[in-house]
Amino acid sequence: MAAPIKLEGSERTQFGKGAARRMRVAGNVPASVYAGGKKPLFLQIPALELRNALRHTNAVYELTFGKEDHLAVVKDVQRNPLKRTIEHVDFYEVKKGEKIEITVPVFITGETKGNGVAFIDIQELRVRADVSELPERFTLSVDGMQAGDRIEAKDVKLPKGAELLDIAPTASVVSVQIPSEEVPETPAAGAAATAPAAGATAPAEGAAAPAAGAGDAAKAPAAGAKASK
Repeated sequence: MAAPIKLEGSERTQFGKGAARRMRVAGNVPASVYAGGKKPLFLQIPALELRNALRHTNAVYELTFGKEDHLAVVKDVQRNPLKRTIEHVDFYEVKKGEKIEITVPVFITGETKGNGVAFIDIQELRVRADVSELPERFTLSVDGMQAGDRIEAKDVKLPKGAELLDIAPTASVVSVQIPSEEVPETPAAGAAATAPAAGATAPAEGAAAPAAGAGDAAKAPAAGAKASK
């Protein structure tokens, strides 16, 4: 894992919507740092530095403000629903050697053989890992795999000391399948009923087909005929 991402901010002493709005206008984002059993810490971080730092998934941040340094991970990010700008960030303080639970996205790389196509069956995996070994993503190779092959949970390479949560070892994470449009269609139910019965004589070659609607015309009453009582 890469070294913690450093973010330098300043202590926040003003609160409320008006104060938060003024911070954003000045180019800062209000943030909070939570830790188990401790009072939360409140700070403001330059918006540009924060936006660049949050591009990393499952990163550990070294927050510096005043004379204090804190290791933390992102707990929640609030964004403006229209502009998608960052409005507030909650961090959770961690310690070296501590294990935490995170969600890790799954990606694939490589090319399969034949007409098989690789599908990601589980988009994200829950993992418990040391804060110094948090994976940003799992990139699984499907190079050379064929239809019917798959990568199971037990095949995913984890960081040292990490473990998968809430998933069976044999659960399929990635599978190679033939797209449904390439699978030969089976005869529809009842199709056999339309086939000639065993021993039935096929029409002679060149025999004329009945005129369109001829049979129906024979059965229909003549125009103006009275219905029988």
